[in-house]
Amino acid sequence: MSIVKDKGTGSTDTVGPLGGAGDAGVEDPAEGSEAVEQPWLDELTPRQIVAELDKYIVGQDDAKKAVAIVLRNRWRRQRVDEELRDEIAPSNLILIGPTGVGKTEIARRLARLAGAPFVKVEASKFTEVGYVGRDVESMIRDLVDIAVNLVRADREDEVAEVAEARVEEKLLDLLLPPVAPVAHAAQDAGADASSVSSVFIAGPSGVAASDEGDEAGRTRRERTREKLRQLLRDGKLEEREIEVEIQQSASLDGMMVPMGGGDGMDFNFTEMLQDMLPKKTKRRTLSVGEARRVLVQDELDKLVDMDAVVNEALYRAEEMGIVFLDEIDKVAGQRGGGMGPDVSREGVQRDLLPIVEGSTVATKYGLVRTDHILFIAAGAFHVSKPSDLIPELQGRFPIRVELSTLNEKDFVRILREPRNALLTQYTALVETEGAAITFTDDGVAEVARIATELNDRMENIGARRLQTVMTTLLEEILFELPESGTDSVEIDAVFVRGRLEKVTSDEDLRRYIL
Repeated sequence: MSIVKDKGTGSTDTVGPLGGAGDAGVEDPAEGSEAVEQPWLDELTPRQIVAELDKYIVGQDDAKKAVAIVLRNRWRRQRVDEELRDEIAPSNLILIGPTGVGKTEIARRLARLAGAPFVKVEASKFTEVGYVGRDVESMIRDLVDIAVNLVRADREDEVAEVAEARVEEKLLDLLLPPVAPVAHAAQDAGADASSVSSVFIAGPSGVAASDEGDEAGRTRRERTREKLRQLLRDGKLEEREIEVEIQQSASLDGMMVPMGGGDGMDFNFTEMLQDMLPKKTKRRTLSVGEARRVLVQDELDKLVDMDAVVNEALYRAEEMGIVFLDEIDKVAGQRGGGMGPDVSREGVQRDLLPIVEGSTVATKYGLVRTDHILFIAAGAFHVSKPSDLIPELQGRFPIRVELSTLNEKDFVRILREPRNALLTQYTALVETEGAAITFTDDGVAEVARIATELNDRMENIGARRLQTVMTTLLEEILFELPESGTDSVEIDAVFVRGRLEKVTSDEDLRRYIL
């Protein structure tokens, strides 16, 4: 898994706001008394958290304010006396709004800002216990897996230099095998020196010279090794092939592995079998570049203490974890419906209830308590409404925030203002071909107007409509770009209307293209 660190926003993959590493059942007084303080957490007030979210999300001030308070409350909870700390429950919230207005992006950016384990799940994918499908506990297991990967990546970064130094020495040993004074050792033991094979290295003239262990031979060998080291660091030996021994886990092909036990029964049965079976080594011929990648991962596996990683990952998942429950409205059935799909929907809600209110979930890394995991639910609630959820589940989401529908002015800002704005992305893509593209103000306004009009006439998909409009607008340019040279292209209102007028005016084309 790739871990994203946003140093510009102060995001980090360390425990940060919640103290030192530890397990829920294992407390280290020394580490607990000296919690790792991250300056950015003291600096990021709710107002500053909103300012960080403003860099990527346009509008939705109420939702930003609500999640900023929730994040700050998690930091405040760690400063409360330990006796009261466990009694403070997280303020779970529901984001209500149509698709494409920023619900998912707010939760994702919040998790990156906090450096917290974050998992996004679709509530509609879960099924009631006893039915075929995923049970609700699987989202907690996914969260723990993400936390382990996050902590492991952090630990690997800490020992990366040590691992690379070790791998460099191993590569040099493979490129220039070390000479053992076997002949002298055999003579000292009284063996026949003629029966012992001599080791030769190339001398300055290119003629093989025997290394009898004298000072001159060792000096020549050291010089050769240092030259190879410099070539290795300069990347001039990346294509050289070497033979490497690789450890491989035993294959389970042909073995009878029990199936159908459910996610909670056999989630680590295969891994347990692989750990029990002996590993076998295999010699492979690889290029230096490929061998370095394999050897670095092997060294990282040796240097990283997985027991400590698991302990800290469990702590982070319990104290910092964020679960984003999307499409929560799809499991909200009509109240009073006694048959059909509404029964299954209520069953999913009943299964969600103990997870949200606090329970213990078994994972392959150990037991995880969900009492202080933050749950953020989101849904459009077009057909149903939040009051259609069972009352017990409604009470576990005390904060409800309604996100507003995006208008034409919001679309103009979305195209230009965010750090990952759509226009910035397309400009960077065109520049890779050596060309340039510029968007005039009237051109951007026309794109926003067309997107708003299409959302009004057809299904309202929010800001995602901008992606479909921009793709259709620039289709010919991106197709002909490699052959068109390095000419600069200007996108103005006339160009936009010329490219999109036929599509937007034709009802059939608009339905399938935009």
